[in-house]
Amino acid sequence: MAFQLPELSYDYGALDKSIDAQTMEIHYSKHHGAYVTNCNNAIAGTEWDDKSIEEIMANVSKLPPAVRNNGGGHFNHALFWSILSPNGGDAPSGDLADDINATFGSFSALKDQMSTAGATRFGSGWAWLILDAQGKLAVCSTPNQDNPTMDIAEIKGTPILGIDVWEHAYYLRYQNRRPDYLKAIWDVISWDAVGDRYAAAK
Repeated sequence: MAFQLPELSYDYGALDKSIDAQTMEIHYSKHHGAYVTNCNNAIAGTEWDDKSIEEIMANVSKLPPAVRNNGGGHFNHALFWSILSPNGGDAPSGDLADDINATFGSFSALKDQMSTAGATRFGSGWAWLILDAQGKLAVCSTPNQDNPTMDIAEIKGTPILGIDVWEHAYYLRYQNRRPDYLKAIWDVISWDAVGDRYAAAK
């Protein structure tokens, strides 16, 4: 079954305090749309064309680069859109908040680590908050459209939050000022959505 673009739960302009509408429209319809089309083309007629994106990520070392790049692009962006919200900018709560405080010392310290991971990722890639194989929270980054669910990932785990640091995610508003984008993105992150992912991963 062919992969499809997930429906957004907000319109392109809804995240304007952090991401402008034109960037959202291009990023979602053109970039993510191309990843979906190219992934579908790469697996068409193979044993992988009826597998879930999670199964494909877990076996990506066995597949051509087109699947790694475009399947990763689809997985990563689907997660990204799902944890953004015009009502974001709150703080973690409950068990997730407790785990963040125990692991990183504070929510502010977590944001600093995530922003550093994104700012220091050379070229294009992603910054992640994951639950690792031991069920512990950890921050890491990956190049290009790789992610921690891939069997080739240096640090493996279940992503509960991902921040896109490809230039196409921020360039129209922030140009080369990636740290400014990384500061602004927290205003549209939904910790309810991240908390749901955390609970499911646990």
